[in-house]
Amino acid sequence: MKTSMVVLAFAAFTAFGFAHAADAPANGAQPGSVQVQKSDAQAPAATQKTRAQVRQELLQAQQSGQLSYLTQLYRGS
Repeated sequence: MKTSMVVLAFAAFTAFGFAHAADAPANGAQPGSVQVQKSDAQAPAATQKTRAQVRQELLQAQQSGQLSYLTQLYRGS
């Protein structure tokens, strides 16, 4: 009885393994692996803004009406 249960479990896991392998990505990546995109060392880093630049952008958004539009949009019901 135990032998038949072990054989049945082995057959089920084998069938699941084949089914899972059929769903593998076509680009050769292993299932469950994380794909990392390499960045160029010469690429510029994200620019940091000064407090004055952020305040200037805020004033521009207030004057153009963009800030009030976003406030109404995300206000909720």
